[in-house]
Amino acid sequence: MSHVVVPVRYPLTTHSKNTLGKAIEIARERDAQLTVLHVDLYHDSHHVTRSELKRSVESAFDVPEKVRYAVRKAFLVEETILEEVASENADVVVIGHKQAGRWRRMIRKLVDDPDVESYLRQRVDCELVTVRAN
Repeated sequence: MSHVVVPVRYPLTTHSKNTLGKAIEIARERDAQLTVLHVDLYHDSHHVTRSELKRSVESAFDVPEKVRYAVRKAFLVEETILEEVASENADVVVIGHKQAGRWRRMIRKLVDDPDVESYLRQRVDCELVTVRAN
């Protein structure tokens, strides 16, 4: 079965809603499991719970049946997303355009080529979908 991972902010921002909408669309098209991931940063923690994340997503969207909600405590958003993608053996990662920009900055520190998709492909075998703001 296909697996789609979508990292979102909480509370859901307009950008997160756009990204989540695209992830839901992809999950339905592929009859895939969907993981909605929020990274709660240690240094800026809002103590978000899975229940809060689930309520927020379900009040904004008609979600497919195969949805999993995950809240991870971490210092680095990008690294935590990569860990989740790898542990879930995701086929697709859907990120917002702003998140792609943050990943590019992080990758520039690590490698010469700031191509996020290539970076992810080298570390996890998945497709990357970037959603632009409306």
